[in-house]
Amino acid sequence: MREDTRQWLEADWAHAWHPFTDQAQWEGVEGPVIVKGEGVFLEDSEGRRYFDGNSSIWTNVHGHSHPKLVEAIRKQAGELCHSSYLGLSNARASELSSLLCQAAGQGLERVFFSDNGSTAVEAALRLALQWRHMRGEGERKEFVAFENGYHGDTLGAASLGGVGRFFESIAGLGPQVHFAKSVGDLAGLDASRIAGVVIEPLIQGVNEMRPWPAGMLQELRAWCDEHGVHLILDEVMTGFGRTGELFAYQGEGIVPDFLCLAKGLTGGTLPMAATLTTAEIYEAFKGAGRTFYYGHSYTANPLGCAVALASLELCLAKDFLPNVRRKGKLMQEVLDELQERDLVKEGRRCGMVAGIELATDRSGVVGKAVCAKLREKGMLTRPILDTIVWMPPLASTEEEIREMGAMLKAVL
Repeated sequence: MREDTRQWLEADWAHAWHPFTDQAQWEGVEGPVIVKGEGVFLEDSEGRRYFDGNSSIWTNVHGHSHPKLVEAIRKQAGELCHSSYLGLSNARASELSSLLCQAAGQGLERVFFSDNGSTAVEAALRLALQWRHMRGEGERKEFVAFENGYHGDTLGAASLGGVGRFFESIAGLGPQVHFAKSVGDLAGLDASRIAGVVIEPLIQGVNEMRPWPAGMLQELRAWCDEHGVHLILDEVMTGFGRTGELFAYQGEGIVPDFLCLAKGLTGGTLPMAATLTTAEIYEAFKGAGRTFYYGHSYTANPLGCAVALASLELCLAKDFLPNVRRKGKLMQEVLDELQERDLVKEGRRCGMVAGIELATDRSGVVGKAVCAKLREKGMLTRPILDTIVWMPPLASTEEEIREMGAMLKAVL
């Protein structure tokens, strides 16, 4: 082991605190120290290369160190890294808000920028609640979310989470939330008290990559329209081509009232988020006493906006989505072959999002062991309990997908 690798690891063990990590099991483990990324590969300080099998926690779209994204950051850094968005604008934020609304399609006309997926959802919740309050509908303070969903870690977003191990310590401290398994469960609710329904469209991420039934979004949109409830789509994971559509909801022909974006917004380079909404909702916030008092110091930072623009332009290229759909079908071929293994219970996929559920006790022990073996072979990913996440960068070539598939087959 190189001396600098040892120093970095020792500093980590002594001072760092990793998210979603048992620090008792982490300290003293000689894991890889990532120092470089290129294309679909990550490289550690010892010179070992790995496939980025989960797109660096579902963020990377066009591959690491994509020249267009690197140049966008470099050019913007030479002009302006940051200035406040409170009472000021900046060129890149103006351009990005316009392009995002064009990409989202008819109905979504305003963009509220923030920093990450949690705050994108948090902003949507706060906007929905304030909109009700200003209309004299203060009794509409409750939300509906879906079991086993995940929407972030800030208090409001975490209250929507349906995974007990993540959120039990803050249960009851945020807004009141009703949890449903399906649209049918909404029939028994008092809709007059509901401000909004929040869902990850087409597929749930932390719920071990489980797709929703076809047509479910259309049913949910119809229920919301019938009862005057806002539909809030959390596309932090599914946005920017992951499902084979630029945004997942576009595959079902509906338009949400709020669209929450992050992760792939900057192509996996810088933290940034956006909450899109309608002109009707925006107009209600004009005038004295109607200001939306919510925001962050780095809201609409020019560096993030510049690289998000470059990333979105790549996503809007005419061959981008057809390529994603074709490669998603290739991933399905791998999943079908894996289904023949005794250790595999089920393979699930939506676009280039896949989960491989193992036939185990669901304790997570085997899932961790499989991912450790994959790392030895040259592929990095994390399990959700005993479901192996396979979500490569959308820029992966067909040959690279086959290579990752071969590693999965060999290990399983």
